Amino acid sequence: MKTANQVLLDKIKDYVFRKMETVDAGHDISHIKRVLSNAQLINEREKGNAFLIEAGVLLHDITDEKLFNKEQAEKELIIFLQENEVYEDTIQLLLSIINAVSFGSEFDKSVKLSLEQKVVRDADRLDAIGAIGIARAFHYGGGKNRELFNEDIPPQTYQSTKEYRKSTSPTINHFYEKLLLLKDRMETETGKKMAQQRHEYMLGFLQQFYTEINTKGFSLE
Repeated sequence: MKTANQVLLDKIKDYVFRKMETVDAGHDISHIKRVLSNAQLINEREKGNAFLIEAGVLLHDITDEKLFNKEQAEKELIIFLQENEVYEDTIQLLLSIINAVSFGSEFDKSVKLSLEQKVVRDADRLDAIGAIGIARAFHYGGGKNRELFNEDIPPQTYQSTKEYRKSTSPTINHFYEKLLLLKDRMETETGKKMAQQRHEYMLGFLQQFYTEINTKGFSLE
C-alpha cells in the first residue's frame, strides 16, 4: 500500500505532466525526469528529505516565468496543493525550493539555502551542462531566433535578474554567461563531482566549434 506521500507525489506528477504538455523540448517532461534522476543520485549521499526533493523537482519549472505567467501559475499551484490537503508549512517549503532553482535567483546572495534547495538546484543545473546542456542551449536559442555566434558581441556580466532575463546575445555567449559558471556554483559536494566531466565536455565542444568556424573566438579561461 502506498504511503500518503507517495499518493501525493502521484497527484503532483499528474498535475505537472498536464501543465507541461505544451512547453518547449528543453523544459518538457524528459527534462523533469532527468533532473529527478540527478536529484535522487545526489541525495543518495547528501541525505535530504526525499519527499521534498522529489516534489520540488517535479514542480521546479511549474512557475518558471520563461514558460508561464509566474504569478498566475503560483496561485494555481497553491490552490492545487491546498485542495490536496498539503500543510501550509509544506507548501511554503515547496515554493522556496522552486524559487531557489533559477539561475537568476543567485543575484540575491543573502539567501541561505536548505539542503533540499541545494539538491534540487544542483540536479537542475546538471541538466544545463554537458551534452544535454549544449543541446538545450541551442534549442532555446533557435526558438528565440538568436545568432549561433558573433565575434563582435562579447559575453556580458549581469548584475541583476532583470538584466539576465533581457539578454538576447548569441547562443555561444550563453556558455560564458551561465553554463561554464555552473561547475563552481554547485551547492553539494556530490553535485560538484558530477559537474566536472560535463564541464570539461563543454570546453571540448567550444574548442571544436572555434576550430570549425576558423576563428580564435573567446578565451576558454
